[in-house]
Amino acid sequence: MDHFVSERQSEILAQLRAKGRVSAHELAQTFDVSEDTVRRDLREMAARGECERVYGGALLPAGQTVPLRTRIADEPDRKAMLGRKAAGLLAEGSAVFLDAGSTNLAIARNLPEALRLTAITNTPAIAAELAGRAGIELVMIGGKVDPAVGAAIDATAIRQLETIRPDLCILGACGLTLDEGLAADVFEDAAFKRLASTASKRSLAAITSDKLGLRAAFHVHDLAAPLSLVVEADADAAVVEQLVRQGVEVHRCASGTINDKKPTRGNTP
Repeated sequence: MDHFVSERQSEILAQLRAKGRVSAHELAQTFDVSEDTVRRDLREMAARGECERVYGGALLPAGQTVPLRTRIADEPDRKAMLGRKAAGLLAEGSAVFLDAGSTNLAIARNLPEALRLTAITNTPAIAAELAGRAGIELVMIGGKVDPAVGAAIDATAIRQLETIRPDLCILGACGLTLDEGLAADVFEDAAFKRLASTASKRSLAAITSDKLGLRAAFHVHDLAAPLSLVVEADADAAVVEQLVRQGVEVHRCASGTINDKKPTRGNTP
């Protein structure tokens, strides 16, 4: 039995590293065991520091995130819809900082061909997408690229960021809760995001519905003006109403968003 338990927990750990979050109910169905058995597995894994238990399942431990290269391949259609909506909000001639995130890459890919702006990014994947685009003046913030975040967030990048004053900061986020705001999994990434939003006149984040109510360890931005959010068509109406009450400008995608969600831990945008 110990051999089977070890194999099951190894597979749970592999799913956590791939998706960032697991559901006790889904794991019980996958392994054909009771939810009590799965919860016992998660308790043992949490005691070893392999996961963080939450209601209904578990997350990657604080300070860890799913690598950007993995997140790019996850739910591309949903992110493309958010990307199109957010790209349509960008002003002609503005200076825009694009933070690390797979949805932010989707925003870069969906910028209108005729749009002229200055794009600033610390993310090589986003820079590669925008390099050579007509009408785009590209500014790359450099430094050591964090392999999980997929962006430069070290002291060199911070020094360069301190010289820039964008009109808009497009933030990536790992989660959003009404009481804690936007948050990220990695301490250094969250600190970089806070500096980028503070340097900018306004901030915007495009959030998949599975990240609404999902907690992350490190605070990024309060849910208040001058923050705007782009959400999916099926975003919880009560959450959206509360966001608007708090002064957040919310843009909802048109109906048609794919609803087959698989939560992924990491910067959503």
